[in-house]
Amino acid sequence: MSKVYFSIGSNKGNRSELINEAIDKIDISIGKVQIKSCIYETKSWGFNSNNFFNICLLIESNLSPELILNKILIIEKSMGRLKSGNQYSDRYIDIDILFVDGIRVNTKNLIIPHPRLQFRKFVLTPMLELAPDLIHPILNKSIRQLDLECLDKDLPIKIS
Repeated sequence: MSKVYFSIGSNKGNRSELINEAIDKIDISIGKVQIKSCIYETKSWGFNSNNFFNICLLIESNLSPELILNKILIIEKSMGRLKSGNQYSDRYIDIDILFVDGIRVNTKNLIIPHPRLQFRKFVLTPMLELAPDLIHPILNKSIRQLDLECLDKDLPIKIS
């Protein structure tokens, strides 16, 4: 069983309800949810829009990273996520794989660890609740250290 960390965000519709629905779908189709962070609210990152609700979670799964990605895409599509030409846009649900154990994946469709997590307080803040001492396998720094070095000034607000 692999330990898989996800970041989930939503800025359209009932954000809390959509995040919880995504967590339920992940638990059923990808792996058992072990722990989840609180939900945080942050401004949209990379574009101007409604604020996001964000959460991180840890699951255990026996699926390959590629199969996990495929299942995530199915979940996102079933929940109304439409891929657009613009990388950053409003979305009912956005699910990112952050880490899978300590492995590295770099393919056309999947990069693990997530290549921009160290720049985003909306990922680092909830990850501090789950695994502050987890070491990024490329940067060789803990989540705590990445959070301290992060230049993102938009501090997430805990809402639940």
